[in-house]
Amino acid sequence: MNDAQLLALEAKYCSWGDTVHYAKQLNIFREADGIYLYDSQGVEYLDLQMWYSAANFGYKNKRLNEALKKQIDTLPQLACQYLHEEKIQLASKISQDIEKKFGVKGRVHFNVGGAQAIEDAIKVVRNKTGKIPMFAFMGGYHGRTLAATAITSSYRYREHFGHFSDRANFIPYPYKFRCTAVKDKKDCCDMSCLKPFQKMFESEYYSVLNPKNNNCEYGAFFVEPVQATGGYIVPPKNYFKELKKTLDKHGVLFVDDEIQMGFCRTGKLWAIEHFDVVPDIIVFGKALTNGLNPISGIWAKEELISPEVFGPGMTHSTFSSNPLGTATGLAVMELIEQSNFDVEVPRKGAYFLKKLKSLQQKYPYIGEVDGLGLALRIEMCQKDGFTPNRELTDKIMNIGLKGELKAGGKQRGLVLDIGGYYKNVFTLAPSLYITEEEIDLSVMLFEEALQKALAS
Repeated sequence: MNDAQLLALEAKYCSWGDTVHYAKQLNIFREADGIYLYDSQGVEYLDLQMWYSAANFGYKNKRLNEALKKQIDTLPQLACQYLHEEKIQLASKISQDIEKKFGVKGRVHFNVGGAQAIEDAIKVVRNKTGKIPMFAFMGGYHGRTLAATAITSSYRYREHFGHFSDRANFIPYPYKFRCTAVKDKKDCCDMSCLKPFQKMFESEYYSVLNPKNNNCEYGAFFVEPVQATGGYIVPPKNYFKELKKTLDKHGVLFVDDEIQMGFCRTGKLWAIEHFDVVPDIIVFGKALTNGLNPISGIWAKEELISPEVFGPGMTHSTFSSNPLGTATGLAVMELIEQSNFDVEVPRKGAYFLKKLKSLQQKYPYIGEVDGLGLALRIEMCQKDGFTPNRELTDKIMNIGLKGELKAGGKQRGLVLDIGGYYKNVFTLAPSLYITEEEIDLSVMLFEEALQKALAS
């Protein structure tokens, strides 16, 4: 079928409840390779979001594709009540890596998608603490199943589905560019935004703690080490360290959501490694299989997930530890072990950020650029360099999707993802194999799309 026929069928038979119709330009892509997508006319689109950081290692990664194909021809399916080698090896590799880096023993429990893994983490917390209320951050995103939506800050995701009596207590995220805690944004890394949270534990009349027995009403704090959908916001270096002091003092668990930032996106296997804290639970998904198979999981400390406290049947999904996923995940872990992403990702990220800062100097509409590794942000503003500019952001995204950019001497498109509190932030998550030449091309394509948007 041609694109017109397919779009007619899509308009009639496909639910619009997903995110396809956020964009005005509806694209049908036919091929993918490396950092590029290709439409029906063969136009090349440079992808700077890589399936929301699920395809960290590039499209058609030969090594990972081969691991999946091999598993299809050996043990493609197996009910998860039975064991297979790849599951055991993958769980062991993840647990051993965390034990080496953080000095704590734990176990891995697999599921299918990120939101389902979040739900498993919630079960582990409730099983351990007996508490339903949780802390989470404003701007945080943890998924759209019912339980994950309850700890995701956007009311829009809850609005149509009744009252969420167990929704989290949302705390402001340390967002330097739009800090509300101090007047001078240049001096806002004194943890001013953390002080109101710490104060909540000073008196029983602040509603979270019984100081007579040090019993907190909340079981855990769900944290994104770099806030993802919120706009790839990088917190101050010592923020989580100070936050965890308060949590540890009052028996509140620290749950690290690595679904979008894990598997070397920030230059380390786990983004939380940058912040000198030891999580109680780590949630992962997406790039574990480079997007080739839906599999996710949690790692939890031994005292939270040992068979004595979290026994058989506590949580279950038919496809949770499917062999195709565990085999591909094992190949990803081996690829990471044999690569130098810890060196290359920070180097490339610094190069990309330098190019973006140069672009920022030319256009006052770019309010901020920032990043950690290859998780980068471009915050679009009005000409004052601060007021959010969602209209301009949307224009740039849709211009990129038209596939009519000429930068680099060839007709191309540009795939961008939008996030941020005001939907005015481009969240860049390119392939970890992106080259300096492709970074240069990315900036040229973005500038051309920006110029066209301003001209319109």
